[in-house]
Amino acid sequence: MPEYESGTEYIAHHLGFLKYGQKADGTWGIAHSVEEANAMGFWSIHVDSMLMSLLLGFLFMGLFYMVSRKASSGVPGPLQNAVEFIVEMVQTNVKSTFFAKNELIGPLALTIFCWIFMMNLMDLVPVDWIPLFAQVVAQDSHLYFKAVPTTDVNITAGFALAVFFLVIFYSIKIKGTGGFLSEFAFHPFGKWALPLNLVMEVPSFLAKPVSLALRLYGNMFAGEMIFMVIAMVGWFQLPLHFAWAVFHILIITLQAYLFMMLTIVYLNQAHTKPEAH
Repeated sequence: MPEYESGTEYIAHHLGFLKYGQKADGTWGIAHSVEEANAMGFWSIHVDSMLMSLLLGFLFMGLFYMVSRKASSGVPGPLQNAVEFIVEMVQTNVKSTFFAKNELIGPLALTIFCWIFMMNLMDLVPVDWIPLFAQVVAQDSHLYFKAVPTTDVNITAGFALAVFFLVIFYSIKIKGTGGFLSEFAFHPFGKWALPLNLVMEVPSFLAKPVSLALRLYGNMFAGEMIFMVIAMVGWFQLPLHFAWAVFHILIITLQAYLFMMLTIVYLNQAHTKPEAH
């Protein structure tokens, strides 16, 4: 790991992304400096976030597939117990929160919880380990590499927008286009207060994906920053790192759970037709 002149430089480097995009000279490639990364603009790709997200997604699917293939009715092993506990927890929450009939909701909720939890879990890996490994593999001691995908607002926004589009899709499918739009125009005060209804309901509806994305991103980003500050302490970081990691386990689990539960609630609202008055 290269030496840094100050703690600010250390944190700034660890907050940088491995970006791929179009450089100032028109060529495409990996950014090797802050200037090159900034010049790539909005359409650059965060390779590290995408790579870690995909790896953890495949790990989640492979792990659950392996357990399902080896599951037995006898005495289950610890891994099977853990998977069964997660599945039962998700199933219980779906049954108690989602009151329509849609076979997609259960698998969707399970995927959201497990995938986000695994991405959050990367925050417990010491902050220098994965970036150092990436630098060794790339033979570049100044390579940027972020290991926690949920500290990238692009990833959390991607999850939130996917849920948002599902909400719109099922709202129109279940209620029809007219029924979906009438929820904004005629509620909560009736058709005579249409402008006021729109002013109240449209921003509230659009705020759903924003709050989903920023809640997860903000909590994980703050946790990562604390780990970085602890890492600058030197050898005294070990007890501090352990203490914060124990507390942070609650945060990463809670954030995955909240995202899953809000997804179920929003989709239940999309499947619920308003009562006629």
